[in-house]
Amino acid sequence: MGVSRSPQSLPIPEGVKLLTVVAPSKDEGNSPTGLVGRHLAQQLLAAGDPVRVLAEPAECSGWPNDVHLVTGSIRQPLAFGGIFAGVDAMFLAGAHPATVEPTLALARDAGVRRIVLLSSHGPEYEQWNPPETWYWLAIERAVERCGIAWTHIRPSAVMGSVISGTYPATGSDWPDSIRAEGTVREAFWNNGHYPFIHEDDLAAVAAAAMRTDRCTGSILEAVGLPLSTRSRVRSIADAIGRDIRGIDMTAAESRAVWQRNGWPEGAIDVRLYALQEYGARLAELTEWTLTQRPSVAEIIGRPPRTYDDWAVENADLFR
Repeated sequence: MGVSRSPQSLPIPEGVKLLTVVAPSKDEGNSPTGLVGRHLAQQLLAAGDPVRVLAEPAECSGWPNDVHLVTGSIRQPLAFGGIFAGVDAMFLAGAHPATVEPTLALARDAGVRRIVLLSSHGPEYEQWNPPETWYWLAIERAVERCGIAWTHIRPSAVMGSVISGTYPATGSDWPDSIRAEGTVREAFWNNGHYPFIHEDDLAAVAAAAMRTDRCTGSILEAVGLPLSTRSRVRSIADAIGRDIRGIDMTAAESRAVWQRNGWPEGAIDVRLYALQEYGARLAELTEWTLTQRPSVAEIIGRPPRTYDDWAVENADLFR
């Protein structure tokens, strides 16, 4: 475990907010932890909190200067609890079921008072499967048992996952095809939908949960409305001032593309199912999103950012 930007001889500040970050991958349990973490670090620093980040080597750049950056991995067994010194709240992102319990024990023994877990959308469905197959549900249950006050955040897809390539059905191949051909090829082009939240809004949800007790013991559904593939492409086209052609692919064709890009079969199955399911049950799932309480807007105190906003902010990605 390496350390940068903060000499070991300096006094350890109290009230530290610890963020954990892992490198993007196509494996199960992947989420854009670095993308969300950088937004979260900026928000916490702006609020006056000292911030420490435990980041895998590939995620050690691009952090604000005032962050205390430690090189390491939350997915590896920690030899000692020094990373938790002075920490009052931890944003636990990128955890793995095989190593999370001893890590949580170290955090508890070091005096960490609050854990905000970046979970996933839908772990409640895992309960119908054998416990040895659980992933997100196993992590959630471990957090609930560890003796530290907790909050789970179950987000919808993150808009910026286009950049980090953390979901196969969120457009990770769109920047290349739009720049080269002005084209998007996608399964369920005519009726596919997927729910999205802006990474800055997801970070704001996490910041609220880390800085107050109002979300303790809660599962926060940090979900955005289902967006059609067409509407997302239209947002990008408007942002770059260029027409983008949509080509409808069959599910089998999309599967073959994602296989060539290295996505595991499980991830492909889930994303194809979700694209189709959100399209077929759009009214029902939109209503479910709108009735979640507390809503994202209520938690962060402002309207969530739209995909139009995100496309304008990231237009250079597609030019």
